Amino acid sequence: MNPPALPTGSRRGFLARRRRSYYFFVAPAIVVVGAVIIFPWLFTLWMSMFDWRIGSVAHFVGIENYLKLATNQRFLESIVHTFYFTLLAVVFPLIFGTVAALIFHREFPFRGVLRGIFTMPMMATPVAIALVWTMMFHPQQGVLNYLLSLVGLPPSLWVYSPTLVIPSLVLVEVWHWTPLVMLIVLGGLAALPVEPYESAKLDGASEWQLFRYITLPLLAPFLIVAAVIRTIDAVKAFDTIYVISQGGPGTASETINLYLYLQAFAFYNIGNASAVVVVFFVIILALALLLLHVRQKAKWI
Repeated sequence: MNPPALPTGSRRGFLARRRRSYYFFVAPAIVVVGAVIIFPWLFTLWMSMFDWRIGSVAHFVGIENYLKLATNQRFLESIVHTFYFTLLAVVFPLIFGTVAALIFHREFPFRGVLRGIFTMPMMATPVAIALVWTMMFHPQQGVLNYLLSLVGLPPSLWVYSPTLVIPSLVLVEVWHWTPLVMLIVLGGLAALPVEPYESAKLDGASEWQLFRYITLPLLAPFLIVAAVIRTIDAVKAFDTIYVISQGGPGTASETINLYLYLQAFAFYNIGNASAVVVVFFVIILALALLLLHVRQKAKWI
């Protein structure tokens, strides 16, 4: 038996009281978000308007810190280094991870064991990985130059060369994060339907045609997810770069994160560092919007 319906006025009052009761449950979350996210950002934006060094009096300068960044050659180079590093650190793991996924998707002996071995690099901490690769990159005692000598190639300076330092750092990223891309693509391969492949094989399609016209388009949403994850991780990369090269030689591998770290914790220039944070946030926001646009183009649901 249904309960008697409330009069229209009483029902509206009941719904209003119920709606107001929601605020008691939402209020703690709003307070936490405001204290952890909103207030720090507003405070950072406020600090970026001051010429403030630790130990000295802050002076209001308005947008002068931003104008200085626009003509700061070192900061502009750090942006170029960040995009260069991010581009390579996204493209190569996507390529090698996809190839590895296609290989491990097939049936062959000890496939499970080899999968486990292949995924081991992503389980190590970035600092530990950086320390190991620092020894491997050593021009005289590193194992990489020894391997080059075995195939008759001349030794390389690796991270000690201004032109090779970023590709060398990307090599570490590729070794570290290719397994993650492989796992994402493997999940996509496991979810692909078999009917298109059966129809294409009946029509005489080759292996390359199967991959080009069926596998790759169906895997596009998974590849975009992997690209988004790798882009987020590469843009904010700090620990590996700092441990291996400290932004050197000179400033050849100094990304925005390293420049920000030096301004805040080496030079104690809090006002300038806060302006860098705001600019970095705008860059990340633009990248996020671009990736969301690409994701929508892929019709990912």
